[in-house]
Amino acid sequence: MASTLAHRPGTNSTSTSGSSGYRRGSVSSFPPQSRSPSHTSARDGPTPTPRGFPPHSVRDSNDSSNSPSTPPHDSSTHALKPAAARQRNRRLRSQYPADSSEKHVEYILVASFDIDRGSVMEHQYPSPISGDEHMLAALMLPDQAHVRSQDWTIFFLHKDTTTEEGAEEEAEKQEEKAQRRRRRRAKASRDDTDTQGDEAWSFGDTDTLNDNEDDSGSDEEDDGRPEGPPLIYVLNLVNTKQDNTVKRGAVVKAMAICTRHSFLHIYKPLLLLALEEYFRAPVPETLASLYNAVNAMDLSLMPRLSLFERFILQASDAKDLFIEKFDQMIQQRMAEDASRNSLPSDDPPPQVLSPSKSSHKRYALPRDTHEFESRVLYNSVPVPIKVPTSLSPETVGDFSLIKLIQAFSTPHSVSPVAFPHHPHLTTSGPYTHPIIVLINALLTQKRIVFLGHNQPSGSVAEAVLAACALASGGLLRGFTRHAFPYTDLTKIDHLQKVPGFIAGVTNPAFANKPEWWDLLCDVPSGRMKISPKIEGVPVTEGLLFFQQQSSTASQTGAMGASTAGGAAGPSIHGAITAAGVSLSAGLGGSVGGPGLFGDPTGDNAFMASLLDSINQRHGESAIRSKFRLWVLKFTRLAAAFEECVYGASALYIGTTAASSPSGKNPKSDAANPGTNPALEGHGYVWPDSASKTRELAGNASRIEGWRSTRSYYTFITDHASLYERRPIKTLDLHHQHDRLRFLKMPPAASADIYLALCAAVASYDEICQFLTVVPESGGGLFYLSLALFHPRPDVRDKIRELLERIREHEAGRLFWAGMGRFAKLA
Repeated sequence: MASTLAHRPGTNSTSTSGSSGYRRGSVSSFPPQSRSPSHTSARDGPTPTPRGFPPHSVRDSNDSSNSPSTPPHDSSTHALKPAAARQRNRRLRSQYPADSSEKHVEYILVASFDIDRGSVMEHQYPSPISGDEHMLAALMLPDQAHVRSQDWTIFFLHKDTTTEEGAEEEAEKQEEKAQRRRRRRAKASRDDTDTQGDEAWSFGDTDTLNDNEDDSGSDEEDDGRPEGPPLIYVLNLVNTKQDNTVKRGAVVKAMAICTRHSFLHIYKPLLLLALEEYFRAPVPETLASLYNAVNAMDLSLMPRLSLFERFILQASDAKDLFIEKFDQMIQQRMAEDASRNSLPSDDPPPQVLSPSKSSHKRYALPRDTHEFESRVLYNSVPVPIKVPTSLSPETVGDFSLIKLIQAFSTPHSVSPVAFPHHPHLTTSGPYTHPIIVLINALLTQKRIVFLGHNQPSGSVAEAVLAACALASGGLLRGFTRHAFPYTDLTKIDHLQKVPGFIAGVTNPAFANKPEWWDLLCDVPSGRMKISPKIEGVPVTEGLLFFQQQSSTASQTGAMGASTAGGAAGPSIHGAITAAGVSLSAGLGGSVGGPGLFGDPTGDNAFMASLLDSINQRHGESAIRSKFRLWVLKFTRLAAAFEECVYGASALYIGTTAASSPSGKNPKSDAANPGTNPALEGHGYVWPDSASKTRELAGNASRIEGWRSTRSYYTFITDHASLYERRPIKTLDLHHQHDRLRFLKMPPAASADIYLALCAAVASYDEICQFLTVVPESGGGLFYLSLALFHPRPDVRDKIRELLERIREHEAGRLFWAGMGRFAKLA
């Protein structure tokens, strides 16, 4: 599926028997490593026509009364922020350009159930997607579908790149992307020559991050590139119509949309309309109408955000964040419209030139920048569509983490059931919270099955997708590529070949086969079960290291307690006891109690905070932010663990003091650990060595289990890529900010950090990177603003200048608004 084919009128390409005009691409519902190479050749076809500018990306003047909160765009009424005004010298790119050859939807499938032949594929439009029609039809018609009037399923298809044609297509695509990158860089170089007089933090800095990305395709395709070709996401709707004229008394049909976009849930309203239409007119033209309508959807006014901008947007609830970029996209489109109409670009918009043009559509800013509003005109019915502006890796479809957490937390809180001992899973003892057990199973790549007996297949599919996002936190990858939101018994042989799968099933036979899974999550009852046949955990160097540390500390503590006897004795003994308790928890043993050292991993406190947020109705975005911070902390703990045990870690990339360049730039030297020893250090921050030992020992088995998984190695690759794209490389912003947040430092030490931050954070990109370190949920700019009351005048002046730069930043203005009034007046 290297390219998508446009429908050719007059040709019947919906037949399931194949067509001489197309060659079938080889796809499977299982990853390539779990199946034998396919000999089906990839298909060719005519070059697709680009998308135009249909009216669904704008609002009618007649519709403006229905949305008073979002007035039509008018440059005279919309005041631009200073930062946005200075960025107009650079052209924004769209996430989904109008002239892109990529289709929103690549295939539309229809299957039905025949009493004599079973699951049958009726149509594949615009061409056959795979030679294995029975496999696709069986996935589209889940078990017990006939007992429900409606059901939704989701499954993924993997492209087979082992064929010669597939390899050639992939090479051609990579060459085209390389040529586009070279053209963009050449253009950026010319633009830099023309704009040398601009301020240092103009929009050109943001474009530097974007130059590493491709114009075509979605963000999730770029993120998934190291793992292989992008997945084909399939959203399937099954409907059952009662009909006494047929043998079984009912007609069961399913229609599926195949897309490269992970936000496939936006097509649900269209599938509902299209399947009803297909029941009335079961002909290929019905599929063609849906295919053409969906692919005419215009998303060209959605700006393409840089990596750090996406992080900031995902962590914020502000509805007008980066509204300036949407405004600039509209301005660019209006200039293009004016150019096409031979009008000067500074003239008023076409719709206000004369009364005769009052019927023209008017562009409007989004109500919420987290979603881009568009419309699909299907059968003369305008269907509103909301497309997520920024997506995290491993986020597929529309699911609820809150629903998943509550489903397994409520039974545990009412009647907790002890888990059998397993070092990777029960990191807080036998009564480890089920959600923590699930996260541990995902991180350590265990085989996980969500069972929903007598439940719609859509419920288990939603649980699988939520679990993938749960462990990813927007940072880790490798879960959805090995996830099966819905599968059945016929595919168990293939499923067992996939290491660390996450599968959703409805057949109760899976519960009686513990050798098929490591963790069974029963959705209706809200209980989890660890398989008695789960593979054991070997003793690793890391576990031995902390065992020796605990043994040495115990002996030293005993000697100190018997000889010193003073005030220092109890504190040393307490630290030793804590280390012993944490080691027990890290090895999966029982925690000594709910006291100070009863939660060495911090998991119990995390779950308590999480459930409290849910009870206070903080919303889905707040819960996802908490998991993102938890996963971020886990990766930083893993880096510290590796440095402690093995001497170095691939999870940390940074400039050491010995290798830091100095003497060339006073600005960079001020934020350089090589010239300022007070800035040395990186990674997670602990108040003392005992706390560090306690927490690392508590997480030892979980970290060791993660170190041999695909998500670990993928994170190393992603982390290296992120380091290359970071504008600030010499200073660990997380480490320095955590020192201000958690440690008590003298004024001289804090002054070094404040001045280093002021020197390092100046340009647009640097401010974006800094804002990802200080999310609003973590206090925002509070700890930075404390420097406004520092004893040294030079520190106060520099911090004031930095805060002024942040206030003029597109996203920083919202962080500034969240500061206390007392700090603003300072």
